[in-house]
Amino acid sequence: MSMMSTIGRFGAAIQSARRAAQSERMLNRLPPEIQKDIGWPAPEHGRRHATLAIYMSPDR
Repeated sequence: MSMMSTIGRFGAAIQSARRAAQSERMLNRLPPEIQKDIGWPAPEHGRRHATLAIYMSPDR
């Protein structure tokens, strides 16, 4: 694997993690009634920190 493809994969993983975090923040800003209606769980602290590790796993 070349260095450029590794950097590209890392950049794509960061972008994907950023989009996921952005979506999570948007859903967390919804009123609690709507969150409950769509089945969105209560926010968990520390969840966002694990997101990048999920996107960087080699099986993705």
